[in-house]
Amino acid sequence: MAGVKIDEGQPLIELRDIYKIYQMGDEEVRASDGVSFTINRGEFVAIVGKSGSGKSTLMNIIGALDVPTSGEYYLGGEDVSDMTDDELAEIRNKMIGFIFQQYNLLPKLNLLENVELPLLYAGVPAQERKERALASLDRVGLKEKWKNMPSQLSGGQQQRVSIARALAGDPSLILADEPTGALDSRTSREVLNFLKKLNDEGNTIVMITHDNSIAMEAKRVIRVHDGKINFDGDVKDYAAIL
Repeated sequence: MAGVKIDEGQPLIELRDIYKIYQMGDEEVRASDGVSFTINRGEFVAIVGKSGSGKSTLMNIIGALDVPTSGEYYLGGEDVSDMTDDELAEIRNKMIGFIFQQYNLLPKLNLLENVELPLLYAGVPAQERKERALASLDRVGLKEKWKNMPSQLSGGQQQRVSIARALAGDPSLILADEPTGALDSRTSREVLNFLKKLNDEGNTIVMITHDNSIAMEAKRVIRVHDGKINFDGDVKDYAAIL
């Protein structure tokens, strides 16, 4: 694949009739059962569902961590459905910034080195890497702590570093998997407010959560149940059915 091409005229995310089917013994499990939706640039969407609903399967497909059994997935107009592992890795590195529940910071690297990692994988020169990583840490209010190790930070600060790492590569999509799952309520509020701020600045955010109260912080909610979508609409309409 000769670089990642982005078609600005297309929806950022388009899923068409996505199935993900597993065999567990004699049983066929339809983790995604004919899912279709589009997400445009600049949206803030929560994908919500209970454990086993299929939301994590959707996250893995949207994040180019897995491919569907059948159906088509377009990211920025590019068909991701049947890419090779190397092509998927390039898509992840160039187009998607990941925020994880457990931060996934490397304990032996300082904050700057942690934020630089995706840029290192992308082949960005050392000086530019450092400048972009520092600018990213500055956006989350932690530039002065760049020499610190992750263990010297609170949980909320570590999550902000993981947000800085996600932002460093200037991704088309920020994919947040249960981003407040390991945080107390006050720190969760700080992280959610920061995600809202990023969305206000034009970033496209897809947040995966099992918690309706967290989903309500987005602007649009897609609810998944038994591998199917049973709600897709404005957060105000979602609030009315809870």
